[in-house]
Amino acid sequence: MKPLPDAIAIADAIRQRRITASSVVGTALENIQRLDPALNAFTAVFSEQAIKSAAEIDRKIAQGVDPGPLAGVPFSVKNLYDVAGVTTVAGSKVLKDLPPADRDATLVARLKNAGAVLVGANNMDEFAYGFTTQNAHYGDTHNPHDLERSAGGSSGGSAAAVAAGIVPLSLGTDTNGSIRVPAGFCGIFGLKPTFRRLSRSGVYPFVADLDHAGPFARSVRDLALAYDLMQGPDAGDPHILERPIEPTLPGLEVAVPNIRVGVLGGWFAQSAEPVVLEAVDRVATALGANRTVELPGVAEARAAAFCITAGGGAALRLNDLRERPQALDPATRDRFFAGALLPASVVQKARALRLDFRDRLQAVFRDYDILLAPATPCPAPRLDQTTLRIGGRVVPLRPNIGIYTQPLSFAGLPIVTVPVVSHGQLPVGVQIVGAPWREDMVLRVAAMLEKSGTVHVRLPEIVAGATG
Repeated sequence: MKPLPDAIAIADAIRQRRITASSVVGTALENIQRLDPALNAFTAVFSEQAIKSAAEIDRKIAQGVDPGPLAGVPFSVKNLYDVAGVTTVAGSKVLKDLPPADRDATLVARLKNAGAVLVGANNMDEFAYGFTTQNAHYGDTHNPHDLERSAGGSSGGSAAAVAAGIVPLSLGTDTNGSIRVPAGFCGIFGLKPTFRRLSRSGVYPFVADLDHAGPFARSVRDLALAYDLMQGPDAGDPHILERPIEPTLPGLEVAVPNIRVGVLGGWFAQSAEPVVLEAVDRVATALGANRTVELPGVAEARAAAFCITAGGGAALRLNDLRERPQALDPATRDRFFAGALLPASVVQKARALRLDFRDRLQAVFRDYDILLAPATPCPAPRLDQTTLRIGGRVVPLRPNIGIYTQPLSFAGLPIVTVPVVSHGQLPVGVQIVGAPWREDMVLRVAAMLEKSGTVHVRLPEIVAGATG
C-alpha cells in the first residue's frame, strides 16, 4: 500500500489511462483505514461519495472528456470548510447539531471542478484556536514522523494527512500560523497567501481580520497548481480583494534572476533552537543571502495580533460563553473568556497598529524580494509537553509556537513554508516571505530550493512500515 505520489503525477497518469481514478481514490481510502487510527488526522471520511466521484471521472475519461487538471486526485479539508450535505463542526461539539451545509465552500468547489475528489475532513484545534491540534472533543492528531509528537495546529490534521501520504493535497486555514506551523512540524510545503487573496466563502470564521485559506502539498508544483485553481473573485466573499488571476505554475521552473534575499534577524533569531537556525542558514546559503534584516515593531505587532485574535474570536462565541461554556474545549474556552473581557478600544488600537506595521513592511520590500525566517522556534514538541524555553525563559508552549508566524500573518504577507530535513532529525520549517500579492515569487523561490535539494519531503517511518 504505497503512499500516493504528487497530485500532478496522479492526474497525468489518470488522464493517460495508465491508472484509474477509482483505484487511486480506493488507495487513499485504504490508507485512511490503515494509518489514521494511529494519526487521528480525519474526523470524517466521505467514502461513498468519493467512490462515486472517482467512477464519474473514469466515465468522463472513457468518453474522451478531460475532467480537469486534478483529474481523480484525492484531497481532504480542515473540518471548518463547508462540504455539501455535511455539518461543519470546526473542531467543536457545539456546532454538531446544526443543519448540514447546503453547498461546498468556494475553494472546495473549485478543486472539485478541476477534477479533484474529496475523501474526508481533517481534525483541528477547536475553532482554529491553537497550534497543536489537541482537541478535547476529537482527540489529538499525531505527527507522522513521531507519533508521540504534535502535528502542529490548528490545521494539524490536514498537514498530517499529506505528510503521511494519504492524500497529496489538503486545505487548511492560517490566522496566526495555522498552515505554516503544521507544515513545518510535519515536513511538507504549505502556502499562506496574501490576506484576502483567496475566497473564505463557506469557511467557518475564527477571526475575520486575520483568517487566510490555503493549501498543503508534498511538492511545490502541487502547491502552485492548487493555488492557481483556487484564485479568482467570488460573489460569496464580499471581503476578497479582487485581483487579476495570475497563474504561478507555468513560470515555476524559471529561476529568479538577481533575487534580493534578506534573513530576518533580531526577534526572528534570538529564541530558536540551534537546529532551527541551522535550517534557516542552509536555505540562506542556497539562495546566496548574506544580509540580515530587522523588522521594526515586531513585538508590538505580535501583541496587537493577540488582542485582535482574542477579541475577534470571542465576539463570535459570546452566546456559547453565556449559555453553554461547559460544551467548549477548556483550552479554548478560557481564552475566549479573556477575549470577551478586552475593551473594544484595545482591539481598535491593535487594528490601527496593524495598518502602520504593514506600511513599514512595504518599505522593507523596496530593498528585498524575499525574506527568510524560521517557521517555529523548535521542531515538533511532544504532545505531553506544556512549556517551551524561549530567550532563557520558560513560557507556555501553545501560544508561543507561533512566535515567528504571528507577526508576519498580522501583516498579511504571502508565505511558503518549506521543509528542511537533516538525517536522523525531525523536519524543520523555514518561511519564504514575499511582498503582498507576490505568491509567484515565493513559490518560484520554493521551487528553486526544492530543485536544488535544499528542501524536500521525507517519507515518515510509519508510512514505510505500513506499506512494507
